[in-house]
Amino acid sequence: MGNVFGRKSQPSRVTEQDKAILQLKQQRDKLKQYQKRIYLQLQKERLLAKQLLKDGKKEKALLLLKKKRYQDQLLEKTENQISNLEHMVQDIEFMQIEMKVIEGLKVGNDCLKSMHEIMSIEDVERIMDETQDSIDYQKQIDELLAGALTQEDEDAVLAELEAITQGEDLALPEVPTEPIGGVPEAAKAEPERREAKNKPEREMLAA
Repeated sequence: MGNVFGRKSQPSRVTEQDKAILQLKQQRDKLKQYQKRIYLQLQKERLLAKQLLKDGKKEKALLLLKKKRYQDQLLEKTENQISNLEHMVQDIEFMQIEMKVIEGLKVGNDCLKSMHEIMSIEDVERIMDETQDSIDYQKQIDELLAGALTQEDEDAVLAELEAITQGEDLALPEVPTEPIGGVPEAAKAEPERREAKNKPEREMLAA
């Protein structure tokens, strides 16, 4: 219970312009009701004046028509007032729309200002220069790589690309069958000569 009664009321979203529009519309509706009542009364008085003329009461009919004429003028003034009220309501509503547009423009302008503060023109120019330097550097590398290959290399690369595209197996270089380093034949016969030379000496010692 304490929370219910102690709850803070939220601020009203109804602006002064909304209140003014509501009052103007209420006044307009009252004038329309008055206008309708006058119009019905004028119809009745017109019928009554016609009946008085039939009864030979011309003076009363004339007096009634004068009253009707005055009410016609009131009816015309009421119509003008209703029109003025409606125009005023439209002007206020349109002004509210313009205020919202201006508020939106203000928010957008503040956002742009904050973005400009984060990235200045100097920063943009620096980034653009660095980007162009990177492009130029990569272009130089591409040109160097293109110049390092001979026409024969270019043809081999294209042939390999074509083979890969068609799914063919490339002919790899053959593995050499000789031992790495290639041992000379003289080096192979040297141990055999030493063995033949030492054989007589071993036989004499054994005898």
